[in-house]
Amino acid sequence: MLAKLFKHRILISGILSPFAAIIAYQIVYITLSSLSKNLEKDWLFRLTMSALAMTIPFILTAAQAIRARRRHPLPRSAKAGLILATLSLTLITIPTRDALTRTKQSRNMSLKNVPAPPFDTLDLTGHPQRLADHKGQVILVNIWATWCAPCRAEMPRLDALYRSRQQQGLIIFGLSDEDPALQRKFTQEVPVTYPLLTLQGQVPNLYRDIARYPAIFLIDRQGQLQPAPSPGESFDKLEAAVDNLLKSGS
Repeated sequence: MLAKLFKHRILISGILSPFAAIIAYQIVYITLSSLSKNLEKDWLFRLTMSALAMTIPFILTAAQAIRARRRHPLPRSAKAGLILATLSLTLITIPTRDALTRTKQSRNMSLKNVPAPPFDTLDLTGHPQRLADHKGQVILVNIWATWCAPCRAEMPRLDALYRSRQQQGLIIFGLSDEDPALQRKFTQEVPVTYPLLTLQGQVPNLYRDIARYPAIFLIDRQGQLQPAPSPGESFDKLEAAVDNLLKSGS
């Protein structure tokens, strides 16, 4: 039995390569994240090292094939294993796509004094919600997801901020790309009074290109985007940023 497995070791290695690549990615990413002193600044390094780790299963399979090829021509099973290991490299597109989205998100969230792209969509209750209907108000758009633990912790605080500043001209929108039915079920556990938007309308990519949740966009009374504190910063900083915008131009 062991001899038979050894004979087909390259094929077995190739079959296991995709699973091993995903496990290697998770181990390296989680480890580097736990050791990170600033998740906001070193995300590219973490993704790069995780992507490199995903090539290890292919390298190990290719090394076995090279050694075997020196002794005799590779059998069909070994060639199949090498092909499977090579295909596992396509999984690198996962962290690559994540890196591109994070780059877009970082760029978008740093925009300042730029007109906010208008959206026109429906909220969870089916009512239309348009950015253009809130001219002269300070608008906070919170990009969230039901699976996001920081979102769950932040939403009650956002709701309290909304209720305490609503009369001063603050409007908060929550935006998720998840199924509305799932969102409604979530709000039974974490209820909020501000509108939660769906993508059942026209929502620009600025609010869609999100890799790290939660994400917040601030729009001043003139309809201009203003930088918001990053997700890793305290909620007090966000509250202060909102208050500054409320005072400005009021």
